[in-house]
Amino acid sequence: MNKDRLNQLFDFYKEDPKDAFVIYGLATEYASDENWEEALKYYEILLTEHEEYTGTYYHAAFAYAENGQADLAEATYKKGIEVCARVKDAHALKELKAAYMNFQMEDDDEEW
Repeated sequence: MNKDRLNQLFDFYKEDPKDAFVIYGLATEYASDENWEEALKYYEILLTEHEEYTGTYYHAAFAYAENGQADLAEATYKKGIEVCARVKDAHALKELKAAYMNFQMEDDDEEW
């Protein structure tokens, strides 16, 4: 994690705590360090306050899965697929469907 970038993002966040791009940046910084709990704090803000910020779903679902929260990961994939279809974000929809399919296969492998 780049501490300087994180500090800069926090400065931006203080200026405008509703800026989805800044919130996403904070989540991504924590995720890059595999600090899933901190990353999820910011992904969850996006999921509730910026529902149509479609890039969130892929990364939030992955973070939930990595944090051992498979049920929340699955729910996030499903909600993201619904949102991407509704807002007609074909690129995000395609990526999310592929990630969800991989998640399901990995989950099935663990049950064996």
